[in-house]
Amino acid sequence: MSGNEAPILASVRNRVGHLVLNRPAGLNALTLPMVRLLHRHLWAWELDPEIVAVVIRGAGDKAFCAGGDIRQLYESHAAGDNQHELFLEEEYALDEYLHSYAKPVLALLDGFVLGGGMGLAQAASLRVITERTRMGMPEVGIGFFPDVGGSYFLPRLPGELGLYLGVTGQQVRAADALYTGLADYCLPSERIRDLDQALDELNWSYAPRENLHQLLAGLATERIPGSELKALRPAIDRHFAQPDIGAIRQSLLDEDRPEFRDWAEETVRVLDSRSPLAMAVTLELLRRGRHLTLADCFALELHLDYQWFDKGDLMEGIRALIIDKDKNPRWNPPTLEELTPQRVLSFFNGFRAAAGHPLRSA
Repeated sequence: MSGNEAPILASVRNRVGHLVLNRPAGLNALTLPMVRLLHRHLWAWELDPEIVAVVIRGAGDKAFCAGGDIRQLYESHAAGDNQHELFLEEEYALDEYLHSYAKPVLALLDGFVLGGGMGLAQAASLRVITERTRMGMPEVGIGFFPDVGGSYFLPRLPGELGLYLGVTGQQVRAADALYTGLADYCLPSERIRDLDQALDELNWSYAPRENLHQLLAGLATERIPGSELKALRPAIDRHFAQPDIGAIRQSLLDEDRPEFRDWAEETVRVLDSRSPLAMAVTLELLRRGRHLTLADCFALELHLDYQWFDKGDLMEGIRALIIDKDKNPRWNPPTLEELTPQRVLSFFNGFRAAAGHPLRSA
């Protein structure tokens, strides 16, 4: 395998470690070898006193990372091996490690940042987007739930915004990413070269974090359209504070304020296309995650993962999207009315916070 075909490209310039997710044809979706390479480089650079900061980006201009390679997860479970569980365990371990990384990590988030890409992005200490960025946790669309630490970072967004994003799977643009706190700076995509040149020339004689903040503040754009979520916030907070998915849906149907009616009708259409089980488990997961530590959130997500391939809707969602490509998933159950609270809560049985759930790492 030649250097430019490697799934992770690693280099060091001017005391900065650069990591590139290098699967542009697959929107830089993560695989187990990529997770292991990222972990290996990050660990070595954390111990190296010559390295002062790390930059992570995706190859190409379409995506930072559009998630994990879900076809491989499907094929692993269908074959009866444990590679899908191993991937999730090691991916979560990488994300948890990044959250507490000793040196500043700048995630350059150009294009799609979805699922597993959000796990890396939200673990980074500096999250830099462009006008092309589209962020989201779209897991419910394939019968899954927001993982990679989503149970920690989503419910900590202002009001009910994180629950709305998790339960619907909707993506956000640059202005919304800044408004929600999912990003720190927005650079015009044409200034990425300027950022790279500045990083190659920076004098690291004083605090690297302060250095990076000053650099990004100087390059950041002020030409960002207004946040759609900010305008919708009163409605989102009211509807998504309802006790369950059925009540949320009914509340949306009852929306009578003209400025929110079209959005509410569209949101109901989105909910009706999603897996009822995935939405209900997501709502429960995020509300529990609001009160859990980061480590317990990852442990709870794994607790659900170990059951989900057999008892959840993920295999059917992947089948419909990328295996048979009929885009007609047969959710179990097919409607909210047929979903019992007992089935939702059964996935959480046996989990105890801070119970020493190990996260396997490379």
